[in-house]
Amino acid sequence: MAAVVAIVAGLLVLFGTRGHDSKAEEPSGASTPKPSSKPSSEPSSGPSTIAASIPRPSESKTPPSVTPSKAPTEPPATTTQPTQPPATQPVTIPAEERPAIEVYNNTLRKGLADSVAGRARQAGWTVSGSPDNWHGKVATSSVYYPPGMLEAANQLARDLGIGRTTGALDNMKKDRLTVILTSDYAG
Repeated sequence: MAAVVAIVAGLLVLFGTRGHDSKAEEPSGASTPKPSSKPSSEPSSGPSTIAASIPRPSESKTPPSVTPSKAPTEPPATTTQPTQPPATQPVTIPAEERPAIEVYNNTLRKGLADSVAGRARQAGWTVSGSPDNWHGKVATSSVYYPPGMLEAANQLARDLGIGRTTGALDNMKKDRLTVILTSDYAG
């Protein structure tokens, strides 16, 4: 923040704080010459300000010499705090407040839905009904959630190692989460 203030202050000093129509810096009786449409071959009678705005090269032509030292140097001590906020912990929903879930298998792997349902029970989820096969095409393993259950869906996805949560389909129950496992499921 201090660097931004310093930069703004430097720009104000460099370019001034007044607009081009300001008369405050002109001595009384002085006037600004009007630009002429005719080129003039006579040199200007006033001082030029063009050179003042061009940076000058360094007076020294030789680079400064550095003598290497064999003595080890210690890094400067820093006492600054990290600027990034700590990562937020995912919300953990108590088991008694979690919605029921249904687990479906959309692969040829026998027993996948049963094993994932058991894993969900161990993590504190209530599995509703018996795990079954999902008929239809699903691109990737997903936890589907009805409105208002996004946080629960995210937690279930973390608990089961599923990388995708998405809104429930029309043919899904609206009082629970639905897990559909595809061939990309590694858990």
